[in-house]
Amino acid sequence: MIGDREKHSILMVSDFFYPNFGGVENHIYYLSQCLLKLGHKVVVVTHAYGNRSGVRYMTGGLKVYYVPWRPFFNQNTFPTLYGTLPIIRTILIRERINIVHGHQTFSTLSHEALMHARIMGYKVVFTDHSLNGFSDSGSIHMNKVLQFTLADVSQAICVSHTTLERPSRLEIVIVVISRLVYRKGADLLVEVIPEVCRLNPNVRFIIGGDGPKRVRLEEMREKNCLQDRVDFLGAVPHSQVRSVLISGHIFLNSSLTEAFCIAILEAASCGLLTVSTRVGGVPEVVPDDMIVLAEPDPSDMVRAIQRAITMLPKIDPQVMHNRMRELYSWHDVAKRTEIVYDRALKCSDQNLLERLPRYLSCGSWAGKIFCLVMIFNFLLWHLLELWQMKSRRLQMLFSRATAMDLRDVAENTTMQKLTRIIMILIHYDSNNNIS
Repeated sequence: MIGDREKHSILMVSDFFYPNFGGVENHIYYLSQCLLKLGHKVVVVTHAYGNRSGVRYMTGGLKVYYVPWRPFFNQNTFPTLYGTLPIIRTILIRERINIVHGHQTFSTLSHEALMHARIMGYKVVFTDHSLNGFSDSGSIHMNKVLQFTLADVSQAICVSHTTLERPSRLEIVIVVISRLVYRKGADLLVEVIPEVCRLNPNVRFIIGGDGPKRVRLEEMREKNCLQDRVDFLGAVPHSQVRSVLISGHIFLNSSLTEAFCIAILEAASCGLLTVSTRVGGVPEVVPDDMIVLAEPDPSDMVRAIQRAITMLPKIDPQVMHNRMRELYSWHDVAKRTEIVYDRALKCSDQNLLERLPRYLSCGSWAGKIFCLVMIFNFLLWHLLELWQMKSRRLQMLFSRATAMDLRDVAENTTMQKLTRIIMILIHYDSNNNIS
């Protein structure tokens, strides 16, 4: 017991973890560190990154399994449904886990681990870090996958209710730190940046991050002759994010979908006024006087940036930093997550037959498919259990046979020694008689 709370053994699972950088990665790392300080055991499972494979230890004794699965698309592993069952099962048993916590809707490894854990009777928690619309087929499919996972979780966490030294104000610096991909609104930046530069000769942009959309942004800079006003930093290590942020006045977030956005918290903590698209849970992240919201439309975003520029004289970075320090704390997040774990462990235990109706309610066709997936996973798990039991029995028999062989060798060696001693004695006695 930790105080009045039970000690948990928690398995964090996600495709997104260090050395990759992003909001989900930071969330898992800092939450795990705070849970370790609260006395819980925390283990992280993610896929291999380059040569980083096997078991590694991080600050505070955080144990990380980099399983030998390679990323398939956008740092996600290829969906196998059942291919991860043996290794997830081994980790759960070896580490004596009692709660499995999956992170991020887009993480294949997270969804599969939660499915296997539920089949094995573990309590599971899922944190949704993203929001998906219905504007394209990919988002629709991801919503259905999310529905499948949420149908049988013990508890779910939503990161929002919707699911200092500074440069001169004579030059206004707008900072963008984001993955340069479609979902993060990189295409919006292509249209917004030239217009803002045209309206404000004293504005300069710093863009940190990398991704497939960087080419479009560089083409925009060349086309509009903005080489001296738009700087590309490439991928920014998390240890250097603060240094980049404090060199600016305004933080620009152009995401098309966002459940929370830790980047806005980091920017506000560094004293930057934020301009962001009004999507998902972004309006809940910081107080209204710290952010200017806009629709995900180039003209509306330009207007929001113009408004933010007029607000800058009233912004005191130190006051903003102090306010953010009072509003947010990873220790507070860890304590609230601890409460969710306690609730998850109190959930009633139900067998697969009792839980199947939850999957059937996911849709006329999808529900039946989900049920078949879980039934097959259940059978596969039991076959794996039988195979492991048989392997253990064979190993025990082999150990016993080896021990018997060793005893026989020892006995044979002893008999040889006794025979030799007797022969020496007989030879000695016969020689005495002759003499």
